[in-house]
Amino acid sequence: MKAVVYEEPFTVAVRDVDDPRIEHPNDVLVRITSSAICGADLHMYEGRMAARPGIVFGHENMGIVEETGSGVTSLSTGDRVVMPFNVACGFCKNCLAGNTGFCLTVNPGFAGGAYGYVAMGPYTGGQAEHLRVPYADFNCLKLPEGDEFETDFVLLADIFPTGYHGCELAQVSLGESVVVYGAGPVGLMSAYSALLRGAAKVFVVDRVPERLAKAEEIGAIPIDFTKGDPAEQIKDRTGGEGTDKGVDAVGYQAQSRDAGHEEPAIVLNGLVDTVRPTGMLGVPGLYVPSDPGGPDEHARHGELLLSIGRMFEKGQRIGTGQCSVKRYNRQLRDMIIARRATPSFVVSHELPLDQAPSAYEKFDQRIEGYTKVVLHPALAA
Repeated sequence: MKAVVYEEPFTVAVRDVDDPRIEHPNDVLVRITSSAICGADLHMYEGRMAARPGIVFGHENMGIVEETGSGVTSLSTGDRVVMPFNVACGFCKNCLAGNTGFCLTVNPGFAGGAYGYVAMGPYTGGQAEHLRVPYADFNCLKLPEGDEFETDFVLLADIFPTGYHGCELAQVSLGESVVVYGAGPVGLMSAYSALLRGAAKVFVVDRVPERLAKAEEIGAIPIDFTKGDPAEQIKDRTGGEGTDKGVDAVGYQAQSRDAGHEEPAIVLNGLVDTVRPTGMLGVPGLYVPSDPGGPDEHARHGELLLSIGRMFEKGQRIGTGQCSVKRYNRQLRDMIIARRATPSFVVSHELPLDQAPSAYEKFDQRIEGYTKVVLHPALAA
């Protein structure tokens, strides 16, 4: 089959690789109809995550079940399904508690597994024509037949639940004010989720004009951080108080205000400054235990200079960690079906698989409006 394969930093190619096969009775094989490129894929694409040449990318996947293992009971050939990026067993202590992003079974020595991601287990990615899904009864979410909502549903694999998770970590409630740092796909999903949860006022901080414009389109208030300290801009609009809640949708590759260099802790410290005393911070943005490309020795070991004294002084609380997608995906699916949510507004391009190398390059450089790309293996080039 054809698949998007990592070759070296800043280079992926569409190559022929071995077809997946049923390896365990609880596996299914899925013919991929849509697979999205994620900002987290760029960490590997840029050579920052020690990805080995040959890894097949893709953890945001949906498609049609083509073959089922003998132990699969709830799925049949022809079912349309979307898979959480988290590979999870469904029966370990964390999975039973709903923390499927930290499964203790699927990746020995590491809490959590994912498709096509370095250090997250031996699971081939889905930017390909087919995908093997383990623990399939647990990991596949059934979708209505047909092709309606295709580009909405694929976002259930990661960014829609992850954006919602940021609001859950911050406990965003009805009528509150919220700041979201980052207007990339996850940041826009966080802002959108805050509005779905009834927030009265949502600020979105970024510097890319088209992303800020997209935030404004959904009813958020854009804040361009190149025009001044975002915390001060927001305090000016909240009577000097700051927001009730805050979400970091950027992570460790945060840029300085002039975008001249990386400052991995700048967003976290910006949240501390922006959120009012006793407010809450949600951090779905990715932070890693090591980053060979970090700007200094501390960053290369996943260590940040966080204003913990200021955070303590303000009595703020913080929630962190990757999203356990299954905690949210069924409810968000039903919001889409009921036409109460349309997350596909973030998708900028839908392309055939063969155009993946160019899409990665343009997405990485943030050019030509590339914000969220969905690959369709069956789409003609």
